[in-house]
Amino acid sequence: MQTLAFPTEKTDTIKTQALFIGEAIDCRSLEKDYDCIATLPFVVKVGAAGVAVLFPYGVVVLFGLSQAEETDFLKKLTAYVSEPFPNPEMESVEIKLNPEKSERVKNGVLCLKQYSVEHLQIVADVLGKTVVLAHYETKLASVFDQVEPFTASLQKNYELTRPGKELLHELGSTFLFQYKMVARVEIIDKPELLWEFPELENLYLRLEDEYEIRERHQALERKLDLIYRTSQTVLELMEHRTSLRVEWYIVILIVVEIVLSVYELFIRDLLLR
Repeated sequence: MQTLAFPTEKTDTIKTQALFIGEAIDCRSLEKDYDCIATLPFVVKVGAAGVAVLFPYGVVVLFGLSQAEETDFLKKLTAYVSEPFPNPEMESVEIKLNPEKSERVKNGVLCLKQYSVEHLQIVADVLGKTVVLAHYETKLASVFDQVEPFTASLQKNYELTRPGKELLHELGSTFLFQYKMVARVEIIDKPELLWEFPELENLYLRLEDEYEIRERHQALERKLDLIYRTSQTVLELMEHRTSLRVEWYIVILIVVEIVLSVYELFIRDLLLR
């Protein structure tokens, strides 16, 4: 049986906002200071009649909070956030209670048949994933800007314009992005809540499709793979050039040694005369 998040159901429309506020949220500590009404993900009561859904990977989704309540809660939440972002990624949607209509997003409004905690957890899961994707889409665009000069310089004059350490840094960034999206956020995995409430799967699939979660994740994966392969190719080329340079140094040393030997023999021959 599903639990109502707004028991009176007098609220026809609720404002909803998802924010990717930092690298992690200490949900366990937060649970001690707020009235927690559900877990996996955590749901706590906020303000007069609002709720917040929190994810350990740094996302909070707010339902039914006034502007003042939202500002106050986010300010207090900073104490539980690791490495907060200066400009959090945000996604807003209006949710309307309409038991007669199918549960889907239409004209920017999400219709739900009831405001159950489980419904809000499913909505929060998808909104959380969309702000995480938006965050890494922006980050990855920046990495592309850093890698592009390497490939451009190779195309023009077959010369590398920047040192390998910077390229290794970009490689590290791509590995970190993949780790966070796959290991921590589990972008393409269905929420565990669906095992207990399979009747909510259609809602999840509609929202996942509406926000293009899988398509955006696949696009990011392709870009990450392209950056990895480009960086690997350039690093191998740099290693090859370094090997060639060492070989030339060895050849030069041998030539110098031969010249010195010939010179020594020539001088000795002159002295013997």
